[in-house]
Amino acid sequence: MIQISPEAAQKIAALKKEEGKGEGAFLRVEVKKGGCSGLSYKMNFETAPRDGDKFFESHGQKVAVDPQSMLYILGMTLEYSGGLNGKGFVFNNPNASKHCGCGSSFNV
Repeated sequence: MIQISPEAAQKIAALKKEEGKGEGAFLRVEVKKGGCSGLSYKMNFETAPRDGDKFFESHGQKVAVDPQSMLYILGMTLEYSGGLNGKGFVFNNPNASKHCGCGSSFNV
């Protein structure tokens, strides 16, 4: 299961509106090779599901995860931190054993 914090859900909704995405759009979270720690997160809006996608919904927002990425992020909470010291989206991933300083890449 993937959780979305209320703050992250609000930001996702605002970004969808800002980018002109319709109600059928959902957030896709993927794990790709790359980054300082070996793996990195990728997020984008899509409207068509892929074969094997798992969908999670929280606070009115849907997130799609492909089966390969699911192995790395199962149990993750997507949060959003704004303000002066905010980082933007924060991936609280219990599977990550190592993170880079910027928080955009990890290793398991």
